Amino acid sequence: MTGRRRKDIRFSRLYSFSCFRSSSRDEHSQIGQKGYSRVVYCNDPDSAEQIALRYRRNYVSTTKYNAINFFPKSLFEQFRRVANIYFLVVACVSFSPLAPYTASSILGPLVLVIGATMAKEALEDWRRMKQDVEANNRKVKVYDRNHKFQDTRWKKLRVGDLVKVHKDEYFPADLLLLSSSYDDGICYVETTNLDGETNLKVKHALDFTSSLHEDNSFQQFKAVIKCEDPNDDLYTFVGTLYYDGQQYPISLQQLLLRDSKLRNTEHVYGVVVFTGHETKVMQNATDPPSKRSKIERKMDKIIYILFSVLISVSFIGSFFFGINTEKDIDRDRNVKRWYLRPDRTTVFYDPDRSALAALFHFLTGLLLYGYLIPISLYVSIELVKVLQSVFINQDPDMYYEETDRPAHARTSNLNEELGQVDTILSDKTGTLTCNSMDFVKCSVAGVAYGRGMTEVERALAKRKGDVVPHDDGNTSADLQGKSIKGFNFKDDRIMNGQWVNEPNADTIQNFFRVLALCHTAIPEVNQETGEIAYEAESPDEAAFVIAARELGFEFFKRTQTSISLHEIDHTSGRKIDRSFTLLHVLEFSSARKRMSVIVKNDENQLLLLCKGADSVMFERLSNDAQDFEAITMDHIKRYSEAGLRTLVVAYRGISKEEFRSWEEEFMKAQTSVSADRDALVEAAADKIEKDLILLGATAVEDKLQKGVPECISKLENAGIKIWVITGDKMETAINIGYACSLLRDDMKKIVITLDSPEINDLEKRGEKKAVAKASSASIANQIREGKLQLSSCEGNSIPFGLIIDGKSLSYALSKNQEDSFLDLAINCASVICCRSTPKQKALVTRLVKKGRGRTTLAIGDGANDVGMLQEADIGVGISGVEGMQAAMSSDFSIAQFRFLERLLLVHGHWCYRRISMMICYFFYKNIAFGFTLFWFEAHASFSGQPAYNDWYMSFYNVFFTSLPVIALGVFDQDVSARFCLKYPMLYQEGVQDVLFSWPRIIGWMLNGVISSMIIFFFTTNSVLHQSFRKDGQVVDFEVLGVMMYTCIIWTVNCQMAVSINYFTWIQHFFIWGSIAFWYAFLVIYGAISPTTSTTAYQVLVEACAPSPFYWLGTLVIVLSSLLPYFLYRAFQTEFNPMIHDVIQRRRLLSSELETSKDLSKKTGKLIEEDSLLSK
Repeated sequence: MTGRRRKDIRFSRLYSFSCFRSSSRDEHSQIGQKGYSRVVYCNDPDSAEQIALRYRRNYVSTTKYNAINFFPKSLFEQFRRVANIYFLVVACVSFSPLAPYTASSILGPLVLVIGATMAKEALEDWRRMKQDVEANNRKVKVYDRNHKFQDTRWKKLRVGDLVKVHKDEYFPADLLLLSSSYDDGICYVETTNLDGETNLKVKHALDFTSSLHEDNSFQQFKAVIKCEDPNDDLYTFVGTLYYDGQQYPISLQQLLLRDSKLRNTEHVYGVVVFTGHETKVMQNATDPPSKRSKIERKMDKIIYILFSVLISVSFIGSFFFGINTEKDIDRDRNVKRWYLRPDRTTVFYDPDRSALAALFHFLTGLLLYGYLIPISLYVSIELVKVLQSVFINQDPDMYYEETDRPAHARTSNLNEELGQVDTILSDKTGTLTCNSMDFVKCSVAGVAYGRGMTEVERALAKRKGDVVPHDDGNTSADLQGKSIKGFNFKDDRIMNGQWVNEPNADTIQNFFRVLALCHTAIPEVNQETGEIAYEAESPDEAAFVIAARELGFEFFKRTQTSISLHEIDHTSGRKIDRSFTLLHVLEFSSARKRMSVIVKNDENQLLLLCKGADSVMFERLSNDAQDFEAITMDHIKRYSEAGLRTLVVAYRGISKEEFRSWEEEFMKAQTSVSADRDALVEAAADKIEKDLILLGATAVEDKLQKGVPECISKLENAGIKIWVITGDKMETAINIGYACSLLRDDMKKIVITLDSPEINDLEKRGEKKAVAKASSASIANQIREGKLQLSSCEGNSIPFGLIIDGKSLSYALSKNQEDSFLDLAINCASVICCRSTPKQKALVTRLVKKGRGRTTLAIGDGANDVGMLQEADIGVGISGVEGMQAAMSSDFSIAQFRFLERLLLVHGHWCYRRISMMICYFFYKNIAFGFTLFWFEAHASFSGQPAYNDWYMSFYNVFFTSLPVIALGVFDQDVSARFCLKYPMLYQEGVQDVLFSWPRIIGWMLNGVISSMIIFFFTTNSVLHQSFRKDGQVVDFEVLGVMMYTCIIWTVNCQMAVSINYFTWIQHFFIWGSIAFWYAFLVIYGAISPTTSTTAYQVLVEACAPSPFYWLGTLVIVLSSLLPYFLYRAFQTEFNPMIHDVIQRRRLLSSELETSKDLSKKTGKLIEEDSLLSK
């Protein structure tokens, strides 16, 4: 069929329900009123009327900035951070006489840091702009003034343009469908980019425009559309088309949405209704919620603490400065510190106005001690997070070769949050499972076919204690030499034509014939290979057609009135062609839960072929029940327990008189324009879908993804709670839970459901208030009973699993029940929520996030999971079968659920540890540096004199100490990836926030204060009262500053070396290179003219380097500064080790055990470590 217009198929006659639902007259009466004022002049975009409306062009931009607003908007973003505002104020004040250093020395680093961050923002926005440019410059054929379709860029489309879209192309704007390659204006649309659904949607043009098939048909076509204004509702559209004096109501069935794709249709013609940001998909493109990690929020609090310290030390300095200044001239005008000339001074040092001088000194102190606030902290963290994201994106162990999709960190803001996840909330279909349906079993005439065991069946057999046969791996792929998508069936009794030898061959023939005929799939023949592929509305339907083909009933051709099969004749065993006349299709819907076709065979017999859910099919069976009805019901129950999706297959013969009478009634209902049209059509369908003859049941498997059980087990061992929130029924969800190790044999189950006789009776009577009251009371009682079960088993370490259905969940999430429900749920090892709506998924996520106060992670693959992903602290999207909507809305995307194990336990743990260590170290090194300034000022009578040269201070955070801390944030590992996965309890360091707790943060700050005291007091007491050079000269101000600064550079960099667990050449280069750069800077800067270098002029070459005392003093002071931390870590590792300490020691002992002769002692030590890890 490819390559030609399908004139022989009129699907408008086949579809009965959703495709041709009439629009409500009430809705269309609103046209022209507020909210319904849009006017489109079809095929006349250049008309004066259309131009006067000034609708937007089709240009789309998703960037945060543009060329005009980049600088002001980006600067605003940078100065939303408190620390940056502080440094901006400091930079401005540094131009005044209050500043203890030159303005350029503080302004330079600020410009560098802000500039680097803005460059990062620009780079990220440039990538978004590239995506926009690609989309805006796609080509589409537009009808021009020469009455020809010419290629035009998407961005140039205007409202009213007539466009032609070909198969497998995306719609460039929201279009009104005029006609298609089918005679009756049918077209198929794939909407995975919009709603995540893979089943194709059927759209239908208006009858009077569906005849416009050729390019030249539109020369005289002019019409006017009046419709609703742009809005974000994907599921409604109201409008009226005015043509040739007639009005035609239009609805969503005629609207083709931007970013959906044309499928199974050669081409369509359409008129542009909404363009650019007025399209429904762009109206839905809201900015994702702003998420900040817990560490980042705590970091803000630390900044406030440091501001408090800054103000305190400035106040202390100004207080004592004021006292000393006041005493410089006593009441008798005697001068105390004559060398300061207090009798000739400015307002900044005036003994007669000491209070004012103290105030100015306080402002000077705020500038001087500003180095307590790390200026490069934010930009360093952002750089580190970007590099961490690169490692996540390039991890080969999270690359899925089948779909060529690596892991993707869509944001770098939440890397460390991956290491603190307490609860995972997961979708099931497509997330835990593959969402790729395989036909695996069937029951025909009471005989079960299909010998393979699914993963769920294996878990079920283990749970019951049955012997599980060895999986030899033989599937249909092995038997036939190639893998067949949608078919994983194995049974020699009916494969390869052997079904003709079965005693129930007639029933088998009818069974697979129903599967080959009862569908709306379209065969596509590959012209080169001759192979037939099917494009179906759902994966289930495709699996049935493929199963029928593989078992001898190959659907190969569809016309307007017929379906043709290659099938095996069960009497002769030969392959023959058989054609069936197609009369009606009663399509599947969620309300009907079944699908039927009415066909006529070669013998002129009229047959109704039907497949549907067991809940609606068994009640439609003939009263003359088949002998195998009970057996089939038992098979269906077993299939459901095994986590398989089941459908019942049945048929019946229809007499010509009955069909003629029914068709007359059905067509009358179908053409009705009354509000109850759907009810009339469904009632007519019910009349024919009765007295069915049972043939059997199908079972298709949505297979568990590879490695899911092992991944869930490992995550649970890491102390992470896992909730599954799914739309599946309870039985399927429970058995999937067992198969993926979410539920275990040793667990007690707490089931909360409203499936009780009392409530069912109230629902049948329609007493809504009574139902709500009884349901609420029942849920409250069941929650109370569940909590009693938990308390009765307290201390017995018996795990519990909670299962709740969607109806019960709606009551459990009510204001008066949610706290009790959450209290019950968080005390259970696993939670499964069944029959949940997308809204309930988001509500449950919000409840867990707010109620627990811990980090939550949501993972899903469909558009129905987007709310859940955006509500959670971290959203992880599976880039799977259900489209990319979830992945596009997520913070991180992976191709398979099993990769979540490595994302959290390895990258999450490493990122949390690195960022925590990095921030703690940042504050340590700045406090160590800042407090030496304070001690020196106290030593100098709080004069406001800085201890160091201006550029020493400016380069401290930017050059001399920044690169080693960045290397720590990118490369450090406490244990290897293998040990992270081997000992998942290591992950609890992040969940419990061990490495960034307040005691640890304060401990690092105290370490900085202690280091500053050792450096200052050891330096001053060792050098001030003795000769420093060979000629007997003592230390002056310049040399003292250089020696203290050298000790600081060595101490903070060696502290980094002591703290690092995993050395690479990069860390060695940065640590020792930073120290070497300090000496190189002293030499280079000291060689510049003293008017520029000031106190640094030749200070190293002429004063410090020739003195042995400088080098010896540096060594002793640095070792003394490192000693407190070294002693603390030695004590902690020996007597109160953290989990990573235990694993590191175990790794060391394991390697020693291989060569040690003292095996008993070493083995005993390993056993002791095992007990610690188990805790």
